[in-house]
Amino acid sequence: MTHAPRTALLHAALDAAGRGWHVFPLRPGRKWPPALHGETTCPHTGECESGHRKWEQRATTDPDRIRAAWSQAPYNIGIATGPSGVVVVDLDLPKNKGSSDAPGGAATFAALCERAGHPVPDTYRVRTASGGGHLYFTAPAGVRLTNTAGTIGKLVDTRAWGGYVVAAGSTTPTGAYEALCAPVAAPVPLWLQTILQPAPKPAQTPSGPVVGQSRRYADVALVSESRNVATAQPGSREGALFRAARALGRFVAWGDLPRHVVEQALQEAGQGAGLSAAECRSTLRSALDWSITHNSPRRATA
Repeated sequence: MTHAPRTALLHAALDAAGRGWHVFPLRPGRKWPPALHGETTCPHTGECESGHRKWEQRATTDPDRIRAAWSQAPYNIGIATGPSGVVVVDLDLPKNKGSSDAPGGAATFAALCERAGHPVPDTYRVRTASGGGHLYFTAPAGVRLTNTAGTIGKLVDTRAWGGYVVAAGSTTPTGAYEALCAPVAAPVPLWLQTILQPAPKPAQTPSGPVVGQSRRYADVALVSESRNVATAQPGSREGALFRAARALGRFVAWGDLPRHVVEQALQEAGQGAGLSAAECRSTLRSALDWSITHNSPRRATA
């Protein structure tokens, strides 16, 4: 194998880091999972000397660390969106690409921009391997945005804290990720920020002991269900993910667990088990929506 692909990927990783974006290696030719050790195999040395650090924490802009990592293999490039201070709008294509009646994420987003009275922003854009698009925006100061799936519109997701995107220069069996236009990322539009920014939660007044006990149980359940998904065998992984999301959805409805925390934990577990990011998002969305709808919020007690 020649060093040309590895060199090109190294240059792409350094270019992303030069923009202030925190990068980490993805498996060669793949868009998931991160090519970094997991918690169960953590050596507790180096960066992890004081405790295991996940991929979002280990993403870096340090050129020396990047050169050291990409000297080992032609890794694809992941950008940890949260630490990088960016929000990426992911515009997917319809699953049935042969259907001309199904609008893609780009058309949906353009319609939303028009409805808001603004053109589609001129910002750094990447064409994905599948033919979709990533629009990069700088995150607003002082606001911690997280991932969304379908919140903005059908086939329009976002990546922020807790998420990552595949950087331009990476390649997969279905194609390459290619930067298309605009050298810099524009600020996230205010109308979009309004949609993405979580509304403040109403005050809850259940008794302290009841709430504390329920939240402790929710934390234990989150760990247990995530482990069940991560260790599921081929053929049962999607079912395990669906059952875990249904089980944890009630804690979201009761206010014991934030939805984005459940989504992030199960997304990581599902992808670690071998499911694709799209499969995880679709399963999580439907299972959590059902569970939250069918579990009433816990009532306050006097």
